[in-house]
Amino acid sequence: SASLLSSSASGASVVAIDNKIEQAMDLVKNHLMYAVREEVEVLKEQIKELLEKNSQLERENSLLKTLASPEQLEKFQSRLPTEVLCPEEQSPGAAAPAQHSGGSAV
Repeated sequence: SASLLSSSASGASVVAIDNKIEQAMDLVKNHLMYAVREEVEVLKEQIKELLEKNSQLERENSLLKTLASPEQLEKFQSRLPTEVLCPEEQSPGAAAPAQHSGGSAV
């Protein structure tokens, strides 16, 4: 009967350990969920600010384009690196012209 008693006691301790593990996992899960929600709120706020800034800059840009003369626009675009004007055409050789134009700045 002593062995029967010890086996039921060890069974109870296994259940107790399982419960503790489950509680710890719940705590970790809740903490992570809270941290993620907090981070998401921060990111949403940043996205909102960036969207507002972007539309403001787009309005500014189109206004400047309408006010600029064709000569000014041409001069400005010739100063921009090619990656900015046509990013879809980026190739390994795209950086080479930028180095070339650096010497003729004076």
